[in-house]
Amino acid sequence: MNITLAENETAPPHPLKEFWKYFSENRGAVIGLYFIIAAILFAVFADVIAPHSPFDQYRDAILQPPFWMEGGDSKFLLGTDDVGRDILSRLIFGARLSLFVGVIVVTLSLAAGIVLGVTSGYFGGFYETIIMRLMDIMLALPSLLLAMAIVAILGPSLQNAILAIAVVVLPHYVRLTRASVISEKNKDYVTASRVSGAGAVRMMFDVILPNCMAPLIVQATLGFSAAILDAAALGFLGMGAQPPTPEWGAMLANSLQFIQRAWWVVTFPGVAILLTVLAFNLAGDGLRDALDPKMKR
Repeated sequence: MNITLAENETAPPHPLKEFWKYFSENRGAVIGLYFIIAAILFAVFADVIAPHSPFDQYRDAILQPPFWMEGGDSKFLLGTDDVGRDILSRLIFGARLSLFVGVIVVTLSLAAGIVLGVTSGYFGGFYETIIMRLMDIMLALPSLLLAMAIVAILGPSLQNAILAIAVVVLPHYVRLTRASVISEKNKDYVTASRVSGAGAVRMMFDVILPNCMAPLIVQATLGFSAAILDAAALGFLGMGAQPPTPEWGAMLANSLQFIQRAWWVVTFPGVAILLTVLAFNLAGDGLRDALDPKMKR
């Protein structure tokens, strides 16, 4: 009898297999994940994949159309810009810059948001009130306007644009972490850890925080798309990456005057931003479905 019961018992699925099962049910999320992986590979191996240097200027091929149009050349698959630089190469190197901005922004804002959110949710009181009112003030301001103000104070550059974007998106991580901590800190496992003599730091970061990471992971994924959009917006306004850096927003800004006579110099950077942001949003939706128990069927 015992042998029969043991044979009928099935081992629980591996967490990674279970995660992929729910994640893969969202086809849009899988497509977004594949696009993100491709973008990462392009960014990492840009020096090998790009047919030209993003800074080389071919004066005999200024505003040359894509290769399938009349006057195009297979040497420049997506055409050239107003100074003869290969657009495809600049898009590939721009992917490296955009993903770099996303990683740095999410890392800075997530780390600071976790510290402020965990401590304010755990200690509460006057400290929590001060932190949350400051976050409310930051959320009351338009995010792009706040980022522009910070860059205007610090000076236009890619580094200052990254810092400004990290500050702008910080309130989302703080509020989400605080809400998760408040919902967890009165549960039985937290009370048991407190009774066993765990200190405040251990309670916050070893006991409570691991159980709050699922929504933060989803928010961090969506934060990539927000960081890429904000960086492109600042670059478009001339307050982010400065020429001749191959950044998608700056490429849009530099080519607006040619939109009617050379549509490709505007279209391809815009499509790159659109597809990358869409891919991260789709992947974020899939992560939410896979990590949220309420979404599981």
